[in-house]
Amino acid sequence: MVCRIVGVGGHVPGEPVSNEELAKTVTDSDAEWVKTRTGILQRHFASPSVFSSHMAFEASKQALDDAKLTAADINLIIVSTTTPDHCFPSVATKLQGLLGCKDAPSFDIQAVCAGFIYGLEVAYALMKTGKYNNILLVGVDKMSSLLDMNDRSTAVLFSDGAGAAILSRDTSIHEDSILTSIHSDGSLWELLYTHNDAGSDYRHSVIKMNGKEIYRHAVEKMTSSMLNLLAKYSLDISEVSYILPHQANQRIIDSIASRLDFPDDKIIRTVSKYANNSAATIPLALKELQLSGNLKRGDLLLMTALGGGLTWGSALVRW
Repeated sequence: MVCRIVGVGGHVPGEPVSNEELAKTVTDSDAEWVKTRTGILQRHFASPSVFSSHMAFEASKQALDDAKLTAADINLIIVSTTTPDHCFPSVATKLQGLLGCKDAPSFDIQAVCAGFIYGLEVAYALMKTGKYNNILLVGVDKMSSLLDMNDRSTAVLFSDGAGAAILSRDTSIHEDSILTSIHSDGSLWELLYTHNDAGSDYRHSVIKMNGKEIYRHAVEKMTSSMLNLLAKYSLDISEVSYILPHQANQRIIDSIASRLDFPDDKIIRTVSKYANNSAATIPLALKELQLSGNLKRGDLLLMTALGGGLTWGSALVRW
């Protein structure tokens, strides 16, 4: 007995912020430059009073409604986030309280932009123990809390948002419906990290990124991760219905598409309107695909992401 995803939800806070609006606050920024270099047209920023737990709550309510489940049905909550409300308690525990999922164990994991892929591996492995029937997995980040508006190389890229998925046990399935491959290389941590945090002052943490190297590693590692995962299970790229890549930058997505020679209309792109909301990009893209009406039961979805750490991975999900 294994499981399948039975419900998805997504949430972005506030009104969209255009490149033109952002240029008023980001040093040396230009709306056309942002569009050309990243493919981003707008993004969403949470207000100071809105935290990761609040966004996770909104996405989770959608996922519960989509799955036709209630909070009482959830046995376990996993939240992937880089921007917790506090050092402790976890966002997952606060989310449990907001939803009213009594007695459901809850914990956070942290793999930055690869967080949802990591979360799928953890959730699916725990589901296979037979201890849980319904697991709520959330990817959420308030990246605006980490932005230095004097650094246009990062300030124009990141945004806030949450995406949620519910994995439910399905006795009719007798083979793995979620196949994952996750990786990390701590020797590359200085390519993407936050400066001034945990051990010093979290309130003044800002993102530092070597954009050129991150671009190179993102294209190479996400592409190879997907191909290696397909090869491991004797699957061909032609059997994939849709690819849902991490939405970091349009040029990265285009480069990956070119290497895979995959139909362009089968690659889900949301970066233009949501920008990079870290662990939330893939579940938000999944919600967009569902809302399009094109997603069908039985479709094979290929997801991939790379984040700070470096962390990266891919997942094959049979819808």
